Amino acid sequence: MPFFRTPTFLRRAFPSCYWQVPYKHTQRPTLYLTFDDGPVPEATPQVLRILDQYNIRASFFCVGDNVRKHPSLFREVLQAGHTVGNHTFHHVKGWHTSLTAYLKEVSLCRQIMEETAGTALPRLFRPPYGRISPKQLRALRQHYAVVMWDILTHDYDPRLQADGLLPQLKPLLRDGSIWVFHDSIKAYPRMIRLLPAIIEAGLERGFSFATLEEGLAPALTALALPAAYRYEPM
Repeated sequence: MPFFRTPTFLRRAFPSCYWQVPYKHTQRPTLYLTFDDGPVPEATPQVLRILDQYNIRASFFCVGDNVRKHPSLFREVLQAGHTVGNHTFHHVKGWHTSLTAYLKEVSLCRQIMEETAGTALPRLFRPPYGRISPKQLRALRQHYAVVMWDILTHDYDPRLQADGLLPQLKPLLRDGSIWVFHDSIKAYPRMIRLLPAIIEAGLERGFSFATLEEGLAPALTALALPAAYRYEPM
């Protein structure tokens, strides 16, 4: 059986990362929907349509190379009012990547995202696979809010079916919870069924939805990027 909720020992091992984010600007409990690995034309437009249908804003952790391949789709995500974050340029595994190479991946991703957007973007980062070394984390947390998750939907696993996942996921809704979906080709068959069902379950239970840029606003304001990271329009 897959683990959906991140175990406590992992949260304690990486206390500087964000696993849950209480949102103090509403009396209602809040959920954060996040999407990793896009943008890709086979999945991201469908996600945008579902979110628009429910008038929900979410957060997309984008792979830099996908932004390079699909710049107009990346801009569509921004134009729809969603937040974007950094997911490295080539979706690399931190445990198997040197510190120098990893930081370059992050820098390249930020560069292509901001050049495509034409503006500076929120300093949000999620390590692919959730795998990051202590050295990498220490280097990045000075300049980024490093976001993990409370609930991993396992939409990427072809061995699982959405009908089997939903009864296990719905009871896990709680205030401040960060949920991970994937706007990827591999995850699409499960994600496209899970997403509206989870949204409707949240709405039925009185949840509101927010972006991580909203929930982490104080932390993001406190971050300062070195000159090498700053967006400077041509």
